[in-house]
Amino acid sequence: MWFIFALLTMLAWGSADLFYKKGAGEEVKYSHLNTSIMVGFVMGIHAFYMLIFGDIDYDISNILIYLPVSAMYIISMTIGYFGLRYLEVSISSPVQNTSGALVSLMCFLFLGQSIGLGTAAGIILVSLGIFLLGLFERQEMSLNEGDKKYSIGFVAFMMPVLYCIFDALGTYFDAYYLDDIASTPLVNVTEETFEDVANVSYELTFFMVAVLLLIYITVIKKEKFHIKKQGNNLAAAVFETIGQSFYVYAMSGNGIVAAPMVAAYSIVSVILSRLILKEKLKGRQYAAVAVVMAGIILLGLMEALAE
Repeated sequence: MWFIFALLTMLAWGSADLFYKKGAGEEVKYSHLNTSIMVGFVMGIHAFYMLIFGDIDYDISNILIYLPVSAMYIISMTIGYFGLRYLEVSISSPVQNTSGALVSLMCFLFLGQSIGLGTAAGIILVSLGIFLLGLFERQEMSLNEGDKKYSIGFVAFMMPVLYCIFDALGTYFDAYYLDDIASTPLVNVTEETFEDVANVSYELTFFMVAVLLLIYITVIKKEKFHIKKQGNNLAAAVFETIGQSFYVYAMSGNGIVAAPMVAAYSIVSVILSRLILKEKLKGRQYAAVAVVMAGIILLGLMEALAE
């Protein structure tokens, strides 16, 4: 079953990227905030389900305790949604998914952990691919100075890079909270529940942020929030949450194979964006994406081997 769950995780997260892009209309002023609102609401529903049926004996103070991690993840996702207003999924998704390389580098620099040759090679491939994608995007901007898309293209390219940085910080902080039940600052948790408690804390925080964003858009900015027009954002939020649920079961089975499979979900994003959104990149851009994906898969494999 672990293989089925890993495959479903790939499909769910790859599909989420597709719907994130469809909901990120450049003509909608606050499309990135609309997406965050819908994701927050869906995650909130899942959190309340866990509180009622999950038997985790949740202590509400964990919301504040886990806030540094939740904040990093929420900021990274909202930044990513903004970048999709102007950037192709074929570029955005692989770049965002390189946070694992940054986490490995941070552990090496700040925690003194060693890095094997395979991990180092993965980091180099990811870094090279991102550098080439940024270089190519910069060149496209120079060649198309009058086109609005390209006038903001390089700035938009920096959004998934920032996503990667904040997401990596969230993962880095997560290691402190979830590495060991004996040292976790989360309260009223057990070996069986402390990961669920962390996830519920994150989802409840995202739900509260969604409520605040809705008030900001409708009350302060006096913009209408049409729930009937949020179909793509709703689908993205549902796929995101489903993927997270499948991921837990995939990794609990055969992590050595599941990890690189899940890490490669951006391949699904690229394929769907090409087939459904009709995105077209130049050959050199596809080559750079392939380099990034090779690095991500290698990192996932090295992580699984280390466990």
